[in-house]
Amino acid sequence: MKKKLLGKIILVLLVLATCIAAIASPLIGRREALYYSKIDDKTVQCELCPRRCLLREGARGACRVRQVRGGKLYTLVYGNPCAFHIDPIEKKPVYHMLPASTSFSIATAGCNLRCKFCQNWTISQRPPEETHNVEMMPHQVVELAVRNDCSSIAYTYSEPIIFYEYMLDTAKLAKEKGLKNVMVTAGYINEEPLRELCKYIDAANVDLKGFDKKYLRKVCGQELEPLLEALKIFKEEGVWLEITNLIVPTLNDDMETIKKMCIWIKDNLGEETPLHFSRFTPMYQLKNLYHTPVATLEKAKQTAEEAGLKYVYIGNVPAHSASNTYCPDCEALLIERIGYTIAHNNILEGKCKFCARTIPGIW
Repeated sequence: MKKKLLGKIILVLLVLATCIAAIASPLIGRREALYYSKIDDKTVQCELCPRRCLLREGARGACRVRQVRGGKLYTLVYGNPCAFHIDPIEKKPVYHMLPASTSFSIATAGCNLRCKFCQNWTISQRPPEETHNVEMMPHQVVELAVRNDCSSIAYTYSEPIIFYEYMLDTAKLAKEKGLKNVMVTAGYINEEPLRELCKYIDAANVDLKGFDKKYLRKVCGQELEPLLEALKIFKEEGVWLEITNLIVPTLNDDMETIKKMCIWIKDNLGEETPLHFSRFTPMYQLKNLYHTPVATLEKAKQTAEEAGLKYVYIGNVPAHSASNTYCPDCEALLIERIGYTIAHNNILEGKCKFCARTIPGIW
């Protein structure tokens, strides 16, 4: 207990000190970006995500955090998070990795998407000048994770792809200290940077926000094909993969489309890939809609299971039995979840306690 208390005190002191430093130095966060090419002396093309922003001197990418200065592309959020917390791993949600463990979670301002339902829009849809940031370099993130007995570091809340360099350097150090790295992302990233990152990422929850191209363009500002390619790359590179699909009433709740998505997941990622159907809550630019009916989520779960998926969950519905993990063979309750708390865990050495079936994941 004393060790945890000391870790929290150090965290508070770090916040106070670095807030003062951030006010004093406007250069905190600036670091030359990876993955861009020079078109001429004043123009560069970012090659991090499928947007491939073409930028002149002084301009920023769609993510709001990458800017051309002196003919070079810089990230403006390196070591400059605007959010950091200690979360249960179940909150990501990642259900098949170290149940009941905690994850030191960080985010910076910015995002390369424009989701109208974003729950973290106050940081994702803002440049770093408009968020409250602290200086927290990769080694400090790792130190705080260790001091607070976290088993992993999660890159989450906004979109970690846009703080790629910060995430990559932190993940490398975390790996050296025996920590797991977890990426919570929309997966809108190009192949080369993703394959490099996958060398250090242990698990990812990827938002497959929909399977209809028009919906993704209109509501999320995203193309479908690059996301599907990224999902296949995560799988090929051996990253433990879980999928989240937020069901938004009237916009992406068509069961035939959901069925096509589930069949694609089974055929390309495997029948044992966990799929989380998440309940929509009205917010940001979609306050006019209503909460996803629980019956819709249950129908989606049934559709996914009929398509052949073995681990299908319902999220954002407290106390629903579909937040639990069951054995596909003997149907025994393996992990009982009450909110983010684990009530029972009957997985022993990666297998069902009752019938010895191997349960995929990181245990």
